[in-house]
Amino acid sequence: MKTEALQKQNNIELEPFYQAMEDDPSLLEEAFETLLEMVNSEPKSVKKLALLIKEEFHDLYSEIAELCQPDQDKGNTSSCCGGH
Repeated sequence: MKTEALQKQNNIELEPFYQAMEDDPSLLEEAFETLLEMVNSEPKSVKKLALLIKEEFHDLYSEIAELCQPDQDKGNTSSCCGGH
C-alpha cells in the first residue's frame, strides 16, 4: 500500500517536468541528450538501450538506420551503424 502511495506521489511530482518537456521540445531534446550521455558511460546499458529501441521503437530505429544509410553507400567503414 505504501508503494502505491509513493508511486502516485512521484507521478504527481513529475507531471510538471513532463509537461514542460511537452511544451518546449528543446527541453525534451536536452533531457534526452543527458540521458543518452548517462547510458553511454555504461557499456551494458548501451546494448540494452539499443535492443530496446530496435524491438520497441521501430520508427526511431528505422530513422537511425536511414540516417546511417548514406554513409554506408559511400563505402565509409566508420558509419554509425557499421560493425566495430
